[in-house]
Amino acid sequence: MRDAGRERWRQALHLALAGLVLWLVASSPWLELYRRLTPQAGWVAHAHVWLGLATFALSLLYLASCLRGGRWRLYFPWAGGDLAALRADLAALARGRLPSAEGGGLLALVEGLLLLAVVATGLTGVLWLATAGTNEALAWRQWHIGAARATVALLAAHLAGVVAHWLQLARG
Repeated sequence: MRDAGRERWRQALHLALAGLVLWLVASSPWLELYRRLTPQAGWVAHAHVWLGLATFALSLLYLASCLRGGRWRLYFPWAGGDLAALRADLAALARGRLPSAEGGGLLALVEGLLLLAVVATGLTGVLWLATAGTNEALAWRQWHIGAARATVALLAAHLAGVVAHWLQLARG
């Protein structure tokens, strides 16, 4: 697959993940899942489980695409010990300026951590489902809720960064 084709595929994955994560977060207040998915569970609960499984699979594909060909340095520069761009972005913030959208700084840190949080949320959801009906299911449920909350916080930070940069571009 050529670079342009890979980039379109990566963008389509990103868009699909964004829509799925937003739906899963929005539907979560209406869920009543504890030890297992009961036969009386409504369509929202069933859709949450099935779309959650799809989201987990897509998040693994997206993670793989972000790690391929050294791209991990864009999303996880800290994993290679590169903290210079993050320090520069934090210094810029302290001076009242927006961090750079490029270069592996603060926004890349948020993006990478968000992706890891989505993967963790999916993994804990799968493990919750796999242990359905057991006491372990309740423990995985708690881990799932924690990972989902981290996902929501990082998603809010990611969206704030995106909106700030859109506004910056609009101002010229």
